[in-house]
Amino acid sequence: MLILTKRRTFLLSILLLASVLPLHAQITAGTTDVNAPPAPPPNAALLNRASEALQKQDYPTAQRLLTSLLHDNPKDPHLLFDLGLTEDNLGHDAAAKTAYKASAAADPKFAAPHAALGLLLARDGNLPDARTELLAAVNLPPDDPSVTARALRALAKIDLAINAADARDELLAALKLTAETPADILLSAQIAEALGDLPLAEAAYTRYLALDPGDPANTATLAHILLLEKKPSDAEAILTKALAAHPGDTALTAQLARAYLADGDPANSSLAVPLIEDLHQQHPDEASVTRLLARLYAQTKQPAKADPLYIALLRQTPNDPTLLDDYGANLIHLARFAEAEAVLKRAVADPKAFPTPEDLAAAYSDLAFSASENNDPTMTLQALDQRATVSPNTAGSVFLAATAHDKLHQYKQASELYKQFLVMANGKFADQEWEAKHRLIALQHMR
Repeated sequence: MLILTKRRTFLLSILLLASVLPLHAQITAGTTDVNAPPAPPPNAALLNRASEALQKQDYPTAQRLLTSLLHDNPKDPHLLFDLGLTEDNLGHDAAAKTAYKASAAADPKFAAPHAALGLLLARDGNLPDARTELLAAVNLPPDDPSVTARALRALAKIDLAINAADARDELLAALKLTAETPADILLSAQIAEALGDLPLAEAAYTRYLALDPGDPANTATLAHILLLEKKPSDAEAILTKALAAHPGDTALTAQLARAYLADGDPANSSLAVPLIEDLHQQHPDEASVTRLLARLYAQTKQPAKADPLYIALLRQTPNDPTLLDDYGANLIHLARFAEAEAVLKRAVADPKAFPTPEDLAAAYSDLAFSASENNDPTMTLQALDQRATVSPNTAGSVFLAATAHDKLHQYKQASELYKQFLVMANGKFADQEWEAKHRLIALQHMR
């Protein structure tokens, strides 16, 4: 029979059992109870009518005919499987699950019902049970390699969010069984991205977009990867072309603004803010756009414009640690150091809430700086001590620690840190180096 394409999709068009399989008789059962009396053969006329109904996607008729056939053959694994597919296409998930399970129980070596049940469970969001069924399909002797290949692809899509290395291996195994499809190219790009292999991700997304150049979401993703690879000009080129075809697309516009900022050309950087200002006017309630505009204002030395945007965003998500850090950093630019210190203390209250150690280290750095400017050397040192647990010291962090010990009249520690700072700075921070040298001279006369 035809295993027909389903109405719904799982995740990024997760593959359904869509290849041609013969109805009932042409699939060899894996096991037979030799002691049981032989089941009567299915009614040939009914079987042909059921097959025709399925090929025409006339699922109500197929359901009626298969139910009749199963009356005399209640444990026929292939009729049960066909009924499961029929119920699945009718949107009767519970009945489909029952039929798939009965089919698998009737023939423990029949892989197709495990694969179909795994896809249904995944589509319904039950990923642990879906993975169990898909693994069962993969580990059974394949009557049809295409069924194993589909189960492997589905596993790869589930494992992409769990273990990208497993997802890579599963996709490679599927490609040994059946030819590569555009969906495989896209999945390989997503896997490479998850594994942090930017050159491979770039190559795969480029291949995919050569087949589907009108895909704005994946164009934006490729641009993001190019920016991570420090290729802003390449990102600008593909984004400008894509926006000509999809004017006003949010993701493309946001990435183009980032590309303008990243290339270091002041002329291009000046284009970024009005681009996102227009986008913000079109989508005033879109938090991601508002946040991007606030960051752009901060990066282009317009902190007064960023301030009300951050306040509005924090009304919606008051405990977002990275948002609190962004707001605190903007308050530093506004020279509102006491407010900044208070906000940044809130930001680092739950260190585990930060998405990456780098984000947490940046927040501790901002807290240390705001506390230093707020004449709170004790908090400066506390923040720097916490920062050191997640990131190596920098010239800037060592300088802040030196000045904090200096303010606390801990002159020996301050002197050692000033000397360490001068070695690390090596002429890159003229103002701070001048201050460190003069403080070292002054500290020679202090105990």
